[in-house]
Amino acid sequence: MTNIFQKNQSLVLIVDDEPFIRTQLRLALEREGYQIAEARDGVEALILFEQLQPQIVLLDAIMPGMDGFECCLRLQSFEQGKHTPVLMITGLEDQESVDHAFDAGAIDYVTKPIHWPVLRQRVKRLIQQSQLQQQLEAANQELQRLVTIDGLTQVASRRKFEEYFSQEWQRMAREQLPLSLILCDVDYFKSYNDTYGHRAGDRCLQKVAQAIKDSVKRPADLVARYGGEEFAVILPKTEIEGAMILADKICSVVRQLAIPHCNSQVSSYVTISAGVAEDIPQPGSDFQEIISAADRALYQAKIEGRDCFRQSTKQVSANFSLPRWGA
Repeated sequence: MTNIFQKNQSLVLIVDDEPFIRTQLRLALEREGYQIAEARDGVEALILFEQLQPQIVLLDAIMPGMDGFECCLRLQSFEQGKHTPVLMITGLEDQESVDHAFDAGAIDYVTKPIHWPVLRQRVKRLIQQSQLQQQLEAANQELQRLVTIDGLTQVASRRKFEEYFSQEWQRMAREQLPLSLILCDVDYFKSYNDTYGHRAGDRCLQKVAQAIKDSVKRPADLVARYGGEEFAVILPKTEIEGAMILADKICSVVRQLAIPHCNSQVSSYVTISAGVAEDIPQPGSDFQEIISAADRALYQAKIEGRDCFRQSTKQVSANFSLPRWGA
């Protein structure tokens, strides 16, 4: 049997141990324009399902060896099986058999002898519903991606930052392992925008974000846009020494971008300042404290000349108020 099917025609997998029934189903559905694959039993059905990924499965309930109920259950274990409707075909009409079919994962069923106009409509409806469901899921995934990715810089959004930080904070609390945070801010960015314009400012942020992202190698580490010209790096299972090495690297790679900034009071190029904090979270504690600590360290880097990083010292007055950066 060929594995090549026209993309504009839905593929129907017919599973029945009786050749006559398979032939009837095939001829009836081919007249409706469907492509057909046939399996003689449940084992062959699983193999063909994985190979061909049909749009719907017509499955006989009573077959020797693996019956339709067990086959239907196993189809659900395939990734594609979560989206592919199974229409059970059975001569059984008792309540227990009907319940068994739905419990096994069947979406619908028809009874033998087959009423062909009914089968035709049910196959059409189930394929349409499955396609609409997959389109909806794809749209939802894209919407979720748009929500969690910053549109300008293509690193994680502030919302993703907060969700991921909360998740990792709780995980590190359970495992009693350190978590570090780096907060970065582009030096004199307001002056950069005033000098070169907002479009150039956007391009600058894109380059800086990419440089920071390229500096972070571990899959568990997250780079996010924290504010207008601020970026954050979450580093699970990382002590302060490792975070400081990375902060130094980030400052260096941004400097090496050599983005001209004639009105910077630090350099003739765009630079960033960074604050680093580390903690071993305690169960029930609030991760806002480490953000405040990193922010204090960032403030220290700013007042000590910028284009550098500083480590949090944790001894800060409760009334201490930090400015936001832009100048």
